Amino acid sequence: MATKKILQTSVTTLIKEYALVTLGVMSYALGWSIFLLPNNLIGGGVSGFASILMYATGIPMGVTYFIINVLLLIIGTKILGTGFGGKTIYAIVMTSVMLGLMPKIIPADFIHEFALSNGKLICTFLGGAIAGLGIGLSISQGGSTGGTDIVALLWCKFHAASPGRVILIIDVGIILSSLLFPSYTETGDLLPFTEKLAVVVYGLIQVTVSGYAIDLYLSGSKQSVQAFIFTKKVSEMADAIAFDMKRGVTVIPAKGWYSKEEKNVLMVVTRKTDLNLLLRYVKTIDPDAFLSVSSVMGVYGQGFDTIKIKAGK
Repeated sequence: MATKKILQTSVTTLIKEYALVTLGVMSYALGWSIFLLPNNLIGGGVSGFASILMYATGIPMGVTYFIINVLLLIIGTKILGTGFGGKTIYAIVMTSVMLGLMPKIIPADFIHEFALSNGKLICTFLGGAIAGLGIGLSISQGGSTGGTDIVALLWCKFHAASPGRVILIIDVGIILSSLLFPSYTETGDLLPFTEKLAVVVYGLIQVTVSGYAIDLYLSGSKQSVQAFIFTKKVSEMADAIAFDMKRGVTVIPAKGWYSKEEKNVLMVVTRKTDLNLLLRYVKTIDPDAFLSVSSVMGVYGQGFDTIKIKAGK
């Protein structure tokens, strides 16, 4: 009976992950559609390059975004695994569709009130923050909005680096490349070179804000918790957590001072995002179990963060 409930939880968790990836790409597309594109602003990544081509040639942003990402996706799937590829295929398709539809369905009055009337600088901050949070949400669920997100994940797989910082470095080069392309407004007017320089500055601000938002979100999602589980079903609980949930478990001998009974306590350290899953396992196996959960400052080792020490000269 317990195994059946845990299996149902796994399916529910998968659905939840895809729902959060959907929410992430929606946030990403909204940031572009409301604040950046109406102001002829640019950004980094494949979306930034696609926006540069759109301003220069009129090719829809979603088309360029999709084609380039398909190429990067093939590489990412081979190196990062099919699980990553599956979620990212979904995210790329959804983002391409949303980048094509949202500018058409969002009312012009709404865009004018919340974006155009507030100036390009404010739109740069708002668009960068909303898009960055969307990327962070997608990455935290094992997916990606594609482009430099895939490149960053590939780099971070083999090097100790912040995903947001890697994305920032790549994006700066893409933004500077906009000076090599002409840029036309929706009315067909050629953007003067001085305004293009200003757009480059706005673009650099945008990727900085976006990168910070990514790191801010991911640092929160990587927080870990330490749980002590007091249960009469020690063996069954430990096996379920270790082999089904695939999390490390430590058995600590303990003695109740009041009852004078010898007992074993389970200690589990896991990501904060996995806490609800752990609680479901515990409730399914032993509804009468007692838990103590606390946040920890840092967890280093296999499956968690890597200790970073610079070698001395």
